[in-house]
Amino acid sequence: MPTAQTPSFTAAKARETITIGKRWSWLTALNIEIECDPSLPPRVKLGLAVKVAYKRGADLTDAVLTDAVLTGAVLRGADLRGAVLRGADLRGAVLRDAVLTDAVLTDAVLTDAPKIENIHQAIYAAALAPRALDMSVWHRCGTTHCRAGWVTTLAGEAGAALEEKIGTPAAATLIYLASDPTLERVPDFYCGNGEALADMKRLADAEAVR
Repeated sequence: MPTAQTPSFTAAKARETITIGKRWSWLTALNIEIECDPSLPPRVKLGLAVKVAYKRGADLTDAVLTDAVLTGAVLRGADLRGAVLRGADLRGAVLRDAVLTDAVLTDAVLTDAPKIENIHQAIYAAALAPRALDMSVWHRCGTTHCRAGWVTTLAGEAGAALEEKIGTPAAATLIYLASDPTLERVPDFYCGNGEALADMKRLADAEAVR
Protein backbone atom coordinates (compact mmCIF):
# COMPACT_ATOMS: atom_id res chain seq x y z
CA MET A 1 0.00 0.00 0.00
CA PRO A 2 1.60 3.29 -0.97
CA THR A 3 2.49 5.62 1.86
CA ALA A 4 1.46 9.24 1.90
CA GLN A 5 4.25 11.64 1.08
CA THR A 6 4.52 15.36 1.56
CA PRO A 7 4.67 17.03 -1.83
CA SER A 8 7.94 18.85 -2.49
CA PHE A 9 8.08 22.06 -4.43
CA THR A 10 11.15 23.39 -6.21
CA ALA A 11 11.26 27.02 -7.20
CA ALA A 12 11.43 27.42 -10.95
CA LYS A 13 14.76 28.73 -12.13
CA ALA A 14 15.40 31.11 -14.97
CA ARG A 15 18.45 32.48 -16.71
CA GLU A 16 19.27 36.07 -15.90
CA THR A 17 22.12 38.37 -16.82
CA ILE A 18 23.64 40.24 -13.88
CA THR A 19 25.81 43.28 -14.48
CA ILE A 20 28.83 43.70 -12.21
CA GLY A 21 29.81 47.32 -12.46
CA LYS A 22 33.30 48.72 -12.13
CA ARG A 23 34.52 51.37 -9.76
CA TRP A 24 35.69 53.66 -12.53
CA SER A 25 33.57 54.69 -15.50
CA TRP A 26 36.28 53.95 -18.07
CA LEU A 27 36.41 50.26 -17.09
CA THR A 28 34.13 47.75 -18.81
CA ALA A 29 31.40 46.22 -16.67
CA LEU A 30 30.94 42.45 -16.54
CA ASN A 31 27.72 40.86 -17.77
CA ILE A 32 27.39 37.45 -16.11
CA GLU A 33 24.60 35.01 -16.91
CA ILE A 34 23.36 32.97 -13.96
CA GLU A 35 20.54 30.51 -13.38
CA CYS A 36 18.50 31.21 -10.27
CA ASP A 37 15.11 31.69 -8.69
CA PRO A 38 13.89 35.04 -10.11
CA SER A 39 12.50 36.03 -6.72
CA LEU A 40 15.91 36.08 -5.05
CA PRO A 41 17.02 39.49 -3.67
CA PRO A 42 19.42 41.45 -5.92
CA ARG A 43 22.27 41.14 -3.40
CA VAL A 44 21.99 37.33 -3.52
CA LYS A 45 21.95 37.34 -7.32
CA LEU A 46 25.02 39.58 -7.32
CA GLY A 47 26.82 37.11 -5.07
CA LEU A 48 25.95 34.25 -7.41
CA ALA A 49 27.24 36.27 -10.36
CA VAL A 50 30.53 36.90 -8.55
CA LYS A 51 31.00 33.19 -7.95
CA VAL A 52 30.36 32.43 -11.63
CA ALA A 53 32.66 35.25 -12.74
CA TYR A 54 35.44 33.98 -10.49
CA LYS A 55 35.14 30.43 -11.83
CA ARG A 56 35.37 31.78 -15.37
CA GLY A 57 38.48 33.79 -14.58
CA ALA A 58 36.79 37.15 -15.15
CA ASP A 59 38.58 40.33 -14.07
CA LEU A 60 37.16 41.30 -10.67
CA THR A 61 39.58 44.14 -9.96
CA ASP A 62 37.69 47.36 -9.15
CA ALA A 63 34.39 45.45 -9.26
CA VAL A 64 31.45 47.08 -7.46
CA LEU A 65 30.16 44.33 -5.15
CA THR A 66 28.29 46.46 -2.65
CA ASP A 67 26.03 44.35 -0.36
CA ALA A 68 26.80 41.15 -2.28
CA VAL A 69 26.00 37.93 -0.40
CA LEU A 70 29.20 35.91 -0.61
CA THR A 71 28.76 33.63 2.37
CA GLY A 72 30.82 30.49 1.84
CA ALA A 73 32.07 31.68 -1.56
CA VAL A 74 35.31 30.04 -2.69
CA LEU A 75 37.45 32.97 -3.82
CA ARG A 76 40.86 31.43 -3.25
CA GLY A 77 43.55 33.63 -4.82
CA ALA A 78 40.98 36.02 -6.29
CA ASP A 79 42.32 39.35 -7.49
CA LEU A 80 39.97 41.82 -5.80
CA ARG A 81 42.24 44.85 -5.87
CA GLY A 82 40.19 48.01 -5.59
CA ALA A 83 36.91 46.10 -5.36
CA VAL A 84 34.07 47.83 -3.54
CA LEU A 85 32.81 45.28 -1.00
CA ARG A 86 30.98 47.78 1.17
CA GLY A 87 28.31 45.95 3.18
CA ALA A 88 29.12 42.58 1.54
CA ASP A 89 28.49 39.40 3.55
CA LEU A 90 31.77 37.47 3.50
CA ARG A 91 31.12 35.13 6.40
CA GLY A 92 32.72 31.77 5.73
CA ALA A 93 34.17 32.90 2.39
CA VAL A 94 37.41 31.18 1.36
CA LEU A 95 39.79 34.08 0.78
CA ARG A 96 43.14 32.32 1.08
CA ASP A 97 45.77 34.25 -0.92
CA ALA A 98 43.13 36.66 -2.25
CA VAL A 99 44.49 40.11 -3.13
CA LEU A 100 42.41 42.83 -1.44
CA THR A 101 44.74 45.80 -1.83
CA ASP A 102 42.75 49.07 -1.86
CA ALA A 103 39.48 47.14 -1.55
CA VAL A 104 36.69 49.05 0.19
CA LEU A 105 35.31 46.86 3.00
CA THR A 106 33.42 49.39 5.11
CA ASP A 107 30.49 47.70 6.91
CA ALA A 108 31.35 44.33 5.35
CA VAL A 109 30.38 41.31 7.45
CA LEU A 110 33.57 39.34 7.93
CA THR A 111 34.80 36.13 9.50
CA ASP A 112 35.71 36.67 13.16
CA ALA A 113 39.26 37.95 13.47
CA PRO A 114 41.45 38.92 16.45
CA LYS A 115 41.91 42.57 17.26
CA ILE A 116 45.08 44.55 17.95
CA GLU A 117 44.63 47.51 20.28
CA ASN A 118 45.79 50.76 18.64
CA ILE A 119 46.74 48.69 15.62
CA HIS A 120 48.29 51.46 13.54
CA GLN A 121 50.62 52.64 16.29
CA ALA A 122 51.51 49.06 17.20
CA ILE A 123 52.32 48.03 13.63
CA TYR A 124 54.33 51.18 12.92
CA ALA A 125 56.35 50.84 16.13
CA ALA A 126 57.17 47.20 15.34
CA ALA A 127 58.12 47.86 11.72
CA LEU A 128 60.21 50.90 12.61
CA ALA A 129 62.82 48.87 14.52
CA PRO A 130 66.14 48.25 12.71
CA ARG A 131 65.87 45.51 10.07
CA ALA A 132 62.31 44.75 11.21
CA LEU A 133 60.57 45.40 7.89
CA ASP A 134 61.08 43.43 4.68
CA MET A 135 58.25 43.85 2.19
CA SER A 136 59.66 41.16 -0.10
CA VAL A 137 58.45 38.25 2.08
CA TRP A 138 55.61 37.67 4.53
CA HIS A 139 58.00 36.49 7.26
CA ARG A 140 61.79 36.30 7.20
CA CYS A 141 62.43 35.44 10.84
CA GLY A 142 60.93 36.10 14.26
CA THR A 143 61.86 39.78 14.20
CA THR A 144 61.61 40.57 10.48
CA HIS A 145 58.29 40.56 8.66
CA CYS A 146 56.49 42.47 5.94
CA ARG A 147 53.58 44.71 6.92
CA ALA A 148 50.99 41.93 6.69
CA GLY A 149 53.34 39.58 8.52
CA TRP A 150 53.63 42.02 11.40
CA VAL A 151 49.84 42.26 11.62
CA THR A 152 49.38 38.50 11.99
CA THR A 153 52.38 38.25 14.33
CA LEU A 154 51.16 40.97 16.70
CA ALA A 155 47.73 39.33 16.78
CA GLY A 156 49.32 36.39 18.60
CA GLU A 157 48.16 32.79 18.41
CA ALA A 158 44.77 33.77 17.00
CA GLY A 159 46.50 35.73 14.24
CA ALA A 160 48.75 32.78 13.41
CA ALA A 161 45.76 30.43 13.31
CA LEU A 162 43.84 32.74 10.99
CA GLU A 163 46.91 33.12 8.77
CA GLU A 164 47.27 29.34 8.52
CA LYS A 165 43.61 29.05 7.56
CA ILE A 166 43.25 31.78 4.92
CA GLY A 167 46.78 33.01 4.13
CA THR A 168 48.78 36.05 5.19
CA PRO A 169 47.22 38.88 3.13
CA ALA A 170 43.61 37.88 3.79
CA ALA A 171 44.30 37.32 7.50
CA ALA A 172 46.03 40.69 7.82
CA THR A 173 43.11 42.34 6.02
CA LEU A 174 40.55 40.89 8.43
CA ILE A 175 42.66 41.79 11.48
CA TYR A 176 43.09 45.36 10.25
CA LEU A 177 39.34 45.74 9.74
CA ALA A 178 38.43 44.08 13.04
CA SER A 179 40.87 46.38 14.85
CA ASP A 180 39.86 49.54 12.99
CA PRO A 181 36.35 49.31 11.46
CA THR A 182 36.74 52.88 10.15
CA LEU A 183 39.60 51.89 7.85
CA GLU A 184 38.37 52.88 4.41
CA ARG A 185 40.78 50.85 2.27
CA VAL A 186 42.94 47.80 2.73
CA PRO A 187 46.65 48.76 2.85
CA ASP A 188 48.95 47.78 0.00
CA PHE A 189 50.85 44.70 1.16
CA TYR A 190 52.94 44.58 -2.02
CA CYS A 191 54.66 47.97 -2.09
CA GLY A 192 58.23 48.77 -1.08
CA ASN A 193 59.55 49.38 2.44
CA GLY A 194 59.58 53.17 2.19
CA GLU A 195 56.04 53.48 0.90
CA ALA A 196 54.76 51.00 3.49
CA LEU A 197 56.43 52.84 6.38
CA ALA A 198 55.10 56.19 5.19
CA ASP A 199 51.54 54.86 5.09
CA MET A 200 51.91 53.18 8.48
CA LYS A 201 53.16 56.46 9.95
CA ARG A 202 50.23 58.35 8.44
CA LEU A 203 47.72 55.98 10.01
CA ALA A 204 49.57 55.84 13.33
CA ASP A 205 49.68 59.66 13.60
CA ALA A 206 45.95 59.90 12.82
CA GLU A 207 45.14 57.21 15.36
CA ALA A 208 47.20 58.92 18.07
CA VAL A 209 45.07 62.08 17.96
CA ARG A 210 41.63 60.40 17.93
